[in-house]
Amino acid sequence: MKDLGAGFGYLMKGQRWVARHGRWFGIGLLPGLITLVLYVGALIGLGYGADDFAAWATPFADDWSSPWLGLLRNTLTAFVFVFGLFLAVITFTAVTLLVGQPFYESLSEEVDRSEGGKVPESGLPLWRELWISGRDSVRVLLRVAFYGIILFACGFIPVVGQTVVPALGFCVSGYFLAEELTGVALQRRGLVLKKRLVLLRRRRLLVLGFGVPLTLAFLVPFVAVFLMPGAVAGATLLARDLVDPDASRGESRAGAQSK
Repeated sequence: MKDLGAGFGYLMKGQRWVARHGRWFGIGLLPGLITLVLYVGALIGLGYGADDFAAWATPFADDWSSPWLGLLRNTLTAFVFVFGLFLAVITFTAVTLLVGQPFYESLSEEVDRSEGGKVPESGLPLWRELWISGRDSVRVLLRVAFYGIILFACGFIPVVGQTVVPALGFCVSGYFLAEELTGVALQRRGLVLKKRLVLLRRRRLLVLGFGVPLTLAFLVPFVAVFLMPGAVAGATLLARDLVDPDASRGESRAGAQSK
C-alpha cells in the first residue's frame, strides 16, 4: 500500500514542478489543446450514434415488450459510450504525446536536469523517435483493446458488471496510461517497450497509484489538457524511481537538504 501513496506522490510532484516552471507548462499545453478538439468531436459523434448502434446490434429484441427492450438497449448504449470513453482516456495520451513529442521530450529532459545526475538522451533523429513512439503506442492500444473487450463482455454479468468491472477498467486504464507517460523518459534511456512493461510489472502498485487518479482526472477533458505537462514531469520522476530506486531516493534527499 505504501507504493500506492508514492505513485500518487509522483503525480503531485509533477504538477508542482510545472507550477514552478511556467514556461514549460505553457509549452506542454499546446499538444493537449489540439488533441482535445479532435476528441471532443469524436465523443459527441459517439454520443449521438451509440443508441443507433445499440438498435442495429440487437435486431432480435425488436419485438420485446416494455420495459425489457428499453432496458437492454439503454444498457448497451451506456456500455458503448463507456467503452469509447475508456479508449479515449488511453488514446488521448498516446496521440497527445505523438503530437507533442519534441516538446515533451525537452520537458522530460529538463525535469531530469533539475533533479541532478545524468540526463539521458536518445541520440535518435526526430522521425525515428516518432516512429518508435507511434509503433509502441499501437502495441499498447492493442493490449488495452484486448482487456477492454473482455471487460465489456463481463459488464453484462449482474452486479459484478456494475461494480467490479468498472473498477478493473480504471485500473487497466491507469496502468497503461502510466506506461505511455513514463515511455517518454524510459525511451530516452534506451528501454524498448518489452523492458518498460517488465519494469512496470515489478512495481504495479506504484504505477497504479500514479495512473489511476490521473485516469479519473482525465475523464474531464479540459482537466486532461491542463494536467498533461505535469503528468509528463511526474512520469519522468516515476521513471527515475523505476530504473534506479536507490539513486532516485538519494537524489531526492539531497535536493531537499540543499533547499
